[in-house]
Order: sequence, then structure tokens, then C-alpha cells
Amino acid sequence: MSAPAIAVEEVSKRFRIFREKPTSLKARLLTARSRAEDLWALREVTFDVPEGSTLGLIGHNGSGKTTLLKCVAGILRPTSGLVRQRGRLAALLELGAGFHPELTGRENVYLNASFLGLSRRETDAAYDAIVDFAELEDFMDNQVKFYSSGMLVRLGFAVAVHVDPEVLLIDEVLAVGDEAYQAKCIEKIRSFQREGRTIVLVTHALDTVREICDRAVMLHHGRVHAIGHPDDVVREMRYVLLGQVDEGFVPEEGTREAEIAEVRILRADGRAEGHVLRDDPLEIVVDVRANRPIDDLDADFEILDGATNHPVLDARTSRAGVDIEPFDGRKRVRFLIERFPYNPGKYWVTIGLSSRRTGRLYHVQTQRYLFEVIDVPRVQERVHVPVRIEVEDA
Repeated sequence: MSAPAIAVEEVSKRFRIFREKPTSLKARLLTARSRAEDLWALREVTFDVPEGSTLGLIGHNGSGKTTLLKCVAGILRPTSGLVRQRGRLAALLELGAGFHPELTGRENVYLNASFLGLSRRETDAAYDAIVDFAELEDFMDNQVKFYSSGMLVRLGFAVAVHVDPEVLLIDEVLAVGDEAYQAKCIEKIRSFQREGRTIVLVTHALDTVREICDRAVMLHHGRVHAIGHPDDVVREMRYVLLGQVDEGFVPEEGTREAEIAEVRILRADGRAEGHVLRDDPLEIVVDVRANRPIDDLDADFEILDGATNHPVLDARTSRAGVDIEPFDGRKRVRFLIERFPYNPGKYWVTIGLSSRRTGRLYHVQTQRYLFEVIDVPRVQERVHVPVRIEVEDA
């Protein structure tokens, strides 16, 4: 097995924080020990990024994401631990990083490219492509201190992706440009993925992590809180944001005496893919496999609003008066929703199997499945609407 492109091994980073600002250098020296406090931005962080993969790094503000990325980029040195990195690395870590405000866009391209290891000749060859990608042809001879935040992001991203990096580090910059440019940047990232380059993306856009990343790492108070498939890590992140981390969120649990073999969420046309139209019917099909004879199965689902994580709809076989006959093998349960009237957006689905008599959990998959509801223009039908008429003197 080849070595990973990035290996983070037990990395910790400490900063010294002064609660009261000393009035002079002498005062700072005299009070350094008594008034400074240790702030551990990272604590024993360990993970690998395989070559050619895309890793999403998520967490709340102050969780240590940017500090970690700076350690990977070599901008900060860990207090303890080790970071190993292979290949030419380009890092776009913060708005305007590497740009000198008094220099023009053209001068900053050459300055920034030199930071990333390009020679003058290599930058000459890439310059036109950089300017074209940034869409700043008319502004390259202006000082960048007059650039908007969007212009700075476009120029910085254009330089970073045109230095032929083998490893690309991106910190939140995709959230600053306009929608069209964000789409352009995402497509560039996808082209890098097709070429087998390694990418680490720090972002608060959790759906972007789910869509383009192979794996995800969630930091919480400087430590690795979750690592694995993006869907699972994003679910955990949402629970943390809702303050439910201490409740012990477990994405999958149960005795597995009966287990969920397959779940399909069928749209009105019978397909399991694509959007769900608001007010259309929806069917949740659950295939159950019994690992011993089962005579008391209770099946249920719960749908949660992806934006708020609040439940909007649920159903249970026993509550609906549906008895599942004893079985040993497989059984299929269909939940038929006549219409799904909720607002457009993403919705998570939890599926559960339990004992009808004792309530013991056989198998529960918490927020494992996802679908998206959209609204489409519909032909307005003529309906009876009462109209009250009043007449008065004008």
C-alpha cells in the first residue's frame, strides 16, 4: 500500500494567550508566566488522506480547522506530533493570503506563484490561464487593495489551481464568491478529482462535503470527534450543532435479531432517485431480514427536516394497527404516504425495527437516508372560494 499524501500523527498545537495586554515589552517579560494562559487549539489529532482522495474538514467555529490546515501547509509548526506531506502543495487558506495590498493583481500573481514554488518562466506560461479563470482581465494592473472580497478570492483560487498542485488545501474561500463562480470552482475541483489529485476542503457548507468528498473529519474543541463517510460525519455535525452531542448520537444500533436489509424511498413515478415534488405521494419500502424466528416485529420511520433536524412525520406498524406475522427469513414493509406537503428542502429518514412486546431495539438506522423536496409550478385549478361583497357610499 502506498504512503498517504498527508499523514497527521498525534498533532497538538498550543497558543499562549494574554488576558491583559502588557503596556510594555518589559511588563510582558515580567508578567508572561503569571498572566499568560495556554490555549490548546488542537489535541492529538490523527488521520490520513490517501493520495487522490478528497477530505472534508468540518467543525464549529473555533474547533481548530484552520489551525490544522496551517500545520499541514507548513505555516504553523505543531507543538507536538508530526505532519507528513508528499507532492507539490498549494494552499488557499484565507482571504487575500499571500497578496500585498500595494501591488497590482499582475504583480501579486507572480509573487503568489513564487510562494507556491513556480519559476518566472512557469508563471509566464500560466499567467493567461490564471487571469482568464479569475475573470479579472480589466483589473490586473490595479492595486489589489482596491479589489472586492470576491475579486480577491477569484484571483487567489485561480493562482492556487494553476500551479499544477498535487495537493490542494482550501479553507472556506468557496463561500465568498458569487454563485456562478462557486460553481466554476466546484467544477475545477471535480476536474482535479478526475486527475487523481489530493484535496482537503475546510467548509461550513455541509452539503458540499457530502457531494464532493470521499471522507470527512469533524473537529470538536480541537479533537477529532468523528471520522468516516461524509454522510455519517455530517449527521454527527448536525447533532453537535443542535447541542445533542452529549446525548450519545449513534447512527446505527440494535441487537440485529432482525435487521434492515434495504431501504428505498420511491417517488410518485416509482423511481428511487431524483427529487420529490411537494404534495406528491411518497413510499418508504423497508426490507427486513430475520436472523432468528421473529414473532413480534414492530417497524417504524421518522422523517426530519434537514435544516432544523426537527421531526415532521413518523409512523409505526403497531400504532397503525398493522400486525406483522411471525417469520423467519425476509419481510417487506411499505409505508405509503399519500402526499408529502412539507416545504422544499432536504429531509433525513430514520428507520427502526423493534420488539412490539418489549420495545427492545432490533435495528435502528438514524438519519441514514436522504431525499430532497422541490416545488414546481402547477396549473391553477378552478375551485370554489367564498367571496363576500359589501356596498357602501363613496
